Amino acid sequence: MTEHSDTDPIRIAFMCVQNAGRSQMSTAFAERERERRGLEDRVEILTGGTHPADHVHDEVVNVMEEAGFDLSERTPREITLDELRSCDYVATMGCSTLDVGEVGDDVDIRDWALEDPDGQDPDRVRDIRDEIEQRVRSLFDEIEATEAATS
Repeated sequence: MTEHSDTDPIRIAFMCVQNAGRSQMSTAFAERERERRGLEDRVEILTGGTHPADHVHDEVVNVMEEAGFDLSERTPREITLDELRSCDYVATMGCSTLDVGEVGDDVDIRDWALEDPDGQDPDRVRDIRDEIEQRVRSLFDEIEATEAATS
């Protein structure tokens, strides 16, 4: 992983194929975690997909609304290899064909191997949402611990 100066942001990307479900939920939780921890100036969050959908999945919008997030206006987008190469952490959602060699050894790539919420019943989507929330919290715990150790 790349060493940071005090002014370099930590870049995290959440990606999947369509950028319409898991990566959107991850991004929303990461944005909240960043704010809760006062890391707005230290952490930059990217999201995208390799083949973006036209809109965030309805079932995802619904269960995230229950958790206090409005994803109805978010638009899936493509993420480029250059963007991924600029990151410190990349979390793929279990659907990625991302090759470490394409991105480089300096990027910490994690495959979260999450089930696709598209077309799932609301209870299953809630389970996926809750797992994502825990993974995002754990990632931020790790980032803070790493930052504290290098300070």
